[in-house]
Amino acid sequence: MFIQTEATPNPAVLKFLPGREVLGAGTREFRDADEARASPLATDLFDLIGVSRVFFGADFLTVTKDGDHDWAHLKAPILAAIMDHFTGDGPLLTDGDAHAPAEAIYEGESAQIVAEIKDLLDSRIRPAVAQDGGDILFSRFEPDTGVVWLHMRGACAGCPSSAATLKAGVETMLRHYVPEVTRVEQTL
Repeated sequence: MFIQTEATPNPAVLKFLPGREVLGAGTREFRDADEARASPLATDLFDLIGVSRVFFGADFLTVTKDGDHDWAHLKAPILAAIMDHFTGDGPLLTDGDAHAPAEAIYEGESAQIVAEIKDLLDSRIRPAVAQDGGDILFSRFEPDTGVVWLHMRGACAGCPSSAATLKAGVETMLRHYVPEVTRVEQTL
């Protein structure tokens, strides 16, 4: 098994491409060892000293390191954990879809606006962000103010350029195609 690695715009995050499906559809983020209990692979990665976040995409995963550790020391054990998981044929997740948050229900014109926002995110923004090892998810829309709240995950979470990506890229596109959008903000 050959696992490729790619740098991301976030120097604290490396993208790992195992050459096979990781999650298939959707994404999944683990922000700490407690959340990682839902995945044997994420648990194994959090067992490595220096790993602070794990993110699964369709055909990749990203690992975030804390500031006290160097990729020169972390990369080999991470690669070994990934290889052990995929050659062992164990399940990636053990909790099914328990992570899916409840989504707000929008009605009337707001529902149409939210549908347009989600369509733009899915068709234009998320594929580009996934190339850098991250994801951007719709959180909520405030019809009274026109503010869209988005959740950045994977390599995008904590990335030094994420504010620029959010404002110069995402906000500009959403405001252009959906005039009701006045601003884009990031949820934590």
